[in-house]
Order: sequence, then structure tokens, then C-alpha cells
Amino acid sequence: MPSTRWEKRVAAGDWNAIAAAVDDYGGALLPRLLTATETQRLRQLYTKDQLFRATIDMGPRRYGSGQYRYFRAPYPEPIEHLKQALYPRLLPIARDWWAKLRRDAPWPDSLDEWLAMCHAAGQTRSTALVLRYAANDWNALHRDLYGDLVFPLQVVINLSDSDTEYTGGEFMLVEQRSRAQSRGTATQLLQGHGYLFTTRDRPVQSARGWSAAPVRHGLSVVRSGERYALGLIFHDAA
Repeated sequence: MPSTRWEKRVAAGDWNAIAAAVDDYGGALLPRLLTATETQRLRQLYTKDQLFRATIDMGPRRYGSGQYRYFRAPYPEPIEHLKQALYPRLLPIARDWWAKLRRDAPWPDSLDEWLAMCHAAGQTRSTALVLRYAANDWNALHRDLYGDLVFPLQVVINLSDSDTEYTGGEFMLVEQRSRAQSRGTATQLLQGHGYLFTTRDRPVQSARGWSAAPVRHGLSVVRSGERYALGLIFHDAA
């Protein structure tokens, strides 16, 4: 039974339906993981330089327009609690995908063991981040790989209110299939709610069997206001 409030919030989702949606589209809505007060507290951390190991301006790197900051480890609450609560729910999906693709699934039962494997392989840099978009900012389609050891699922949590604080800024997923047109979705996330999506590929079935379809994610243009998001990635960076 879930014991912490973070585990209870994660468990509130219909994980059979979530797994089915991720299988079908590469992404799925999650239940509310953070309260409005908690989202506000995380947004206020953005100006505290000592909490972050790196700040990236997207424009000069052709990532789009906007800015994001990687937290230093150990993470401020509740980031580590959320990662620990989510990992056991994501692990069966990841292992099922790799079985379909006839790949060896390297991920152990616990997140701590998996991160220890990342660190032993030289992937020691923390990857949880906060993203900030102002009016006219956007994020180009991309994948968050960071090294040879990759967990194929990640979570983004919207820290802003789309009803009162910004317009636009839909989360986008685009899937590319061999010899077929690309398929995309655009989703507006509610404040405090999570979205689960694939970091790299998802398995798709055809008459020839299972194959990997690369999926990329990004953000549509924020037309007005300001939008913050928390990104939870389940491997560390090289």
C-alpha cells in the first residue's frame, strides 16, 4: 500500500489506462502530483542560484527560445520523493517495451540502484530541471538522452496555471515511423498535473513485427504570460 503522500498521489492514477495510452501515443496524462502551493514554491526556487548546477539559454543553442536550469543534487523537496514514487510505476512499462524490441532491459528494481549504475558509467550529473518560458518562447522538438545509459520514460509537471497565467504553451509529441507520415499530439497540462512520455523510442507493431518509432517532444509558442515546468528524468547525465 502507498505510504507517503507522494506515493498516494502517484497511485491515484489509473495505471492500466496510463500504460495503454503511452503504448498507443508515446505519452499519457498523470494525476495531480503537486498542489498549487507546492508548484508556487518550486517556481520561487528558480532565482536561487546556489540550487542549480547549470543554466541553459535555448536561443543561442537553437533549442527554441526560453531558459532552463538543472538542479544540483541532492534535490530540494519534493523532487526526489516524486522520482522515487514514480519509478516503480514506470519500470514495468519500460521493461515491456524493451522486451517487445528484443533489447536487454538494464534497469534494476530500485531507482537508487539504477542511478548507481549511471554513476559507475560516468553519468554523474543531475538531470532534474525547471523550465521557464515567457511570451513568444517555445521549445524545439528534441530527446533528453544525456549518455549511453537511458531510461526511456520521463515526466513533466506544469507549475503554472493555463487559465490565468499564460496562453499557448501546449506540450507536443511527434512520432516518426518508417515509410509513414509523422504523427503528433498537443496537450495543455493543468497546473500540478504530470505528463508521462517517452525519452527516445516506443515500440510499434506491424505485419513485420515490432519496431522502434523515435519520438521527440517540445513546446508550442507561449502567446502571453509566463509558463514554468518541472522535468523529471530518470537517468543522470554524462
